[in-house]
Amino acid sequence: MTADQLTSVLNDRHEAAGAKFAEFGGWLMPLEYTGVLAEHTAVRERVGLFDVSHLGKALVVGPGAADYLNTRLTNDLNRIGAGQAQYTLLCAEDGGTVDDLIAYRRSDDEVFLIPNASNTAEVVKILQRGAPKDIVITNHHRDYAILAVQGPRSDELLASIGLPVGHDYMRFAVATLGDAQLTVCRTGYTGERGYELVCASADAGAVWDRVVAAGKPYGLALCGLGARDTLRTEMGYPLHGNDLSRQISPVEAGILWAVGWKKPVFDGAQALRAQRLTQHRVLRGLKAIGRGIPRHGMEVVDADGAPIGVVTSGTFSPTLRQGIALALVDPSVVEGDQVGVVIRSRTEAFDVVKPPFVTPGVRGA
Repeated sequence: MTADQLTSVLNDRHEAAGAKFAEFGGWLMPLEYTGVLAEHTAVRERVGLFDVSHLGKALVVGPGAADYLNTRLTNDLNRIGAGQAQYTLLCAEDGGTVDDLIAYRRSDDEVFLIPNASNTAEVVKILQRGAPKDIVITNHHRDYAILAVQGPRSDELLASIGLPVGHDYMRFAVATLGDAQLTVCRTGYTGERGYELVCASADAGAVWDRVVAAGKPYGLALCGLGARDTLRTEMGYPLHGNDLSRQISPVEAGILWAVGWKKPVFDGAQALRAQRLTQHRVLRGLKAIGRGIPRHGMEVVDADGAPIGVVTSGTFSPTLRQGIALALVDPSVVEGDQVGVVIRSRTEAFDVVKPPFVTPGVRGA
């Protein structure tokens, strides 16, 4: 660990559990405990517990806080009410993606934001710029922890310790566990039914211990961010820094549903509306025909070997047992085509498909 790396308040527990660590957005976080394959499978079949406390946290409060955010973020916050969460983005003037984040609408006057770890300070700074004087935007990155309980048995596990379950996707409830107050939200980044638990950092150890202790009958596995990445890639979920960035807009990434096109204003609106009407790069899913395993940055080529794009996210799919990728390619590349990915010194064949690569279970009972 370097001097400028941050660690979770649960770091001692991760070390005791034998975690291997890696850097994520300036934080040293668990990469795996027993292996990515086993942890991935546990989430798809049973239930897994992730520490995602490296994710950002910011609070926006004041009269009309939600209305103000609605003039800055891409999605339409008026589509949801109190007690609901929404996936949204903050874009630059040229349409590039500053960050993608989750907005928890607590009331018209209070919204809790969860940006990506490395972008939190920038998101807060941008939103503070231009905010009415009676709206306060505060960075609470270190003040809260986030635990993700993901998998088809997550409801059973959380119900066994008295937490509310069964609410609709992207809805949240406030609850207590011992002395800790939690926000229990039906969100996640794995494509499986699950919940994210937001609590004060001071309470995170007690919450983690309670979930771990209750998890054995349900086959709970401690999971690192390696499995989180394979799980999200199988779903085709974008990762900021790979599939979204200052150089990759939500239009290019194909997440048009996360933009409130009928809203009069939001950051980057003019550029995104113009880009939507032009020929532009597109994010496509690629599935290996052979044994090739694609990785971020590998070149995508056509049948003649001419460059037509680049892999933005690539991995071995533990569920499918084959290589899969998201790739930013020429607009002429469509579902049903076949392309090549240059892997070391050879070109491997891939089918162009529409993600998700496996059937989602996020809304399942």
